[in-house]
Amino acid sequence: MKRTLELIAAEDHVDDGSPNVLQLTNDADPLAIEVCLEDVQRIDLHFPKFTDGRAFSQAYLLRRRLGFKGDIRATGDVLIDQLVQMQRSGFSSAVLKEGVDASDAQRQFDRFGAYYQGDVQAAPHFAAAESQPA
Repeated sequence: MKRTLELIAAEDHVDDGSPNVLQLTNDADPLAIEVCLEDVQRIDLHFPKFTDGRAFSQAYLLRRRLGFKGDIRATGDVLIDQLVQMQRSGFSSAVLKEGVDASDAQRQFDRFGAYYQGDVQAAPHFAAAESQPA
């Protein structure tokens, strides 16, 4: 099942301090989390600036190694150019910076329909092609 990235306007993102929401700092190791992830509905990963990509690794670890099924949300300095990679890394939602038009952001997904490499959602294209009968 391919997961789609939900785009959230900055003014619609609410941090209400819910106990079911976990906020990880950029230097936190997801593998060292001492919270039962089954009780967590959403994990917020923060991009303090667009050049800091540690949250991509955190999202990947949460999905692939820890099997987290809930919402992984990108917050902070989220650029439109990064959205496709965010989805491929395991994010399920992203808070757009103030003033960013969601339709502009959605066009990024329309540009890239398929990938040769595997990601958190799918096996590599060559592996899928090998499983098809000739």
